[in-house]
Amino acid sequence: MKTRYRDIPAYLTKDGSEIRELMHPAVHGNVRQSLAEAIVAVGGKTLLHRHQISEELYHVTAGTGVMTLGAASFPIEVGDSVLIAPGTPHCLENLGSEPLHVLCCCSPAYRHEDTELL
Repeated sequence: MKTRYRDIPAYLTKDGSEIRELMHPAVHGNVRQSLAEAIVAVGGKTLLHRHQISEELYHVTAGTGVMTLGAASFPIEVGDSVLIAPGTPHCLENLGSEPLHVLCCCSPAYRHEDTELL
């Protein structure tokens, strides 16, 4: 299975980020995980939230920002990867001068019902 970025429409998630589902079981036939790109606009911040079931991996591909992960907050930049364990509150804030792009891998695959706003 192959997808093309330019063919995938973006949508807004519950946390306020712009998402493109690059691979998702509901659309592409994969089974155990999903891969998406999140974009946080300059000056933007996602809502603090958690996923009870999904483990997430974030990988920054453009921009800079601050990651809140549980009680900790730390800077993130291109090349950084972050593990988000199930049940851990988290959010992203873009403090840079360009959009913050993050690849997000979820296992099991992302589901809106697994997102709890805090």
